[in-house]
Amino acid sequence: MTGYARAQGSDDRRRWVWEARSVNGRNLEIRCRVPAGFDRLENPARVAVGGKLKRGNVSLTLTITSERHAKPLTINRTLLAELATLVDEVRRSTGAAAPSADGLLRVRGVIEEEESGEESEEALTVLDKALQVTLDEALKALVSSRAAEGKALARVIEGHVTEIEGLCGRATERALAQIGTVRSRFEAQLAELLGRVPALSEERFAQEVALLVGKADVREELDRLNAHIAQARTLLADARSDNPVGRKFDFLCQEFNREANTLCSKSADIELTRIGIDLKGAVERMREQVQNVE
Repeated sequence: MTGYARAQGSDDRRRWVWEARSVNGRNLEIRCRVPAGFDRLENPARVAVGGKLKRGNVSLTLTITSERHAKPLTINRTLLAELATLVDEVRRSTGAAAPSADGLLRVRGVIEEEESGEESEEALTVLDKALQVTLDEALKALVSSRAAEGKALARVIEGHVTEIEGLCGRATERALAQIGTVRSRFEAQLAELLGRVPALSEERFAQEVALLVGKADVREELDRLNAHIAQARTLLADARSDNPVGRKFDFLCQEFNREANTLCSKSADIELTRIGIDLKGAVERMREQVQNVE
């Protein structure tokens, strides 16, 4: 299921942004990109995603920007003293005028910016907690984004279930209409069996009759299809309650397809076969959408 979310935070030294994207996927796959030096956040981020999502390809990206504040300036007094000594020697030996103070301060290295020290373990712990709070905000927004799409997707899948239900109703009516066709075929095959030389044994004859009858009976397949329709509606109701149903729905589509295939193979009527083919198409369209369900 697709979705996008963004959350940001800051402290007195930096600003950061978490971006979370997800696209459709059969399983849960997580990719995490963090700046150098923040690798320690990857595993907690993956755990956080796994606690909220069950399917999809999820990409997390952390961007951190330092806040550049003016740093205190200091004078390198050792270097300045050496320059003063050199200037005095040059002035005495050449008679040149002494440089002004601002000229000395322009010499590289005389004025320095104080370097801020490395952050303590305590400060890093506080930073990590703040980053995780922002990540949690991004993931909550991502879940909401996916849920909004899921509601629209539920209506699409509901339409496929209704289509399948209609096809099953037509198949039930046609299965009753094909009894005459099956009876005629059975009578012709029965005459052929009775006319064989040598004649079939009673046991073999009974087996052949049972085989012909079994091939023509599609009631079990239709009963199972109707049971699958009821289960599909139950799963849709669970999905509206934010319960993960994607894997169950995926398996149910396989069972729908299995019964549709059997229906086609047992059909003794061209119209029933066409209905079975339409049924397989409807199941496949529903299966494609189910791949996007959490």
